Amino acid sequence: MEHYNMSLNLKVWRQNNSRDKGYFEDYKVDGISSEMSFLEMFDVLNERLITEGKEPIAFDHDCREGICGMCSMYINGKPHGPWKSNTVCQLHMRAYKDGDTIVVEPWRANAFPVIKDLMVDRSAFDRIVQAGGYISVNTGNAVDGNSMPIEKDKADASFAAAMCIGCGACVAACKNSSAMLFLSAKVAHLALLPQGEPERKKRVVSMVAQMDKEGFGACTNTGACEATCPKDISLSNIARLNQEYLIASLTADK
Repeated sequence: MEHYNMSLNLKVWRQNNSRDKGYFEDYKVDGISSEMSFLEMFDVLNERLITEGKEPIAFDHDCREGICGMCSMYINGKPHGPWKSNTVCQLHMRAYKDGDTIVVEPWRANAFPVIKDLMVDRSAFDRIVQAGGYISVNTGNAVDGNSMPIEKDKADASFAAAMCIGCGACVAACKNSSAMLFLSAKVAHLALLPQGEPERKKRVVSMVAQMDKEGFGACTNTGACEATCPKDISLSNIARLNQEYLIASLTADK
């Protein structure tokens, strides 16, 4: 693949905290390699800002391998940028051309208040997961992995749901800021397995209640969440969540 350098015009959202109004600031970056990741391009800009005695741009990152979901941001209005099934840290600058203007913003959702610049507080997701509680299966000593037979289709569906990295792209893409795709993935990956059976009904009711408490919007099935998800979490999980919640609600005291 041909390697080339480029100059880019960046419009980056700057905001001190959730109470601050915030604004776009313009930057020009030169000598950006086509083989850099998007975050490495930000590293170059921040090194320059620090050298100039200016405040660097705050953004989330950790693994930089498409695993943790920390690097979340809008790039030209699209969560995680233009590449499908991709996180920002795995987006490379060859996606852009010399002279391009790139607009970078944090997630826009009431449930994800801005911490600083491109960083948002996604602890609402943590509280939803915590509301699911624990699994009370007594495993005893370590057992053989094949000692509990599970139908392949259920195991595959559970594994696919468990791929969710909690980045929040589904919320960011949804016109209602719904967290249904995230929640459905977390509910489905346990509901499909026998280990998740004991607290199955209590879990889904508690997690849905916490989601509503956090202020996420309602799901209207536009499919924007699935289209934007970097791990291709399926909308079928939302259908499964609705079924789980209905059964749990109808049989809560029975």
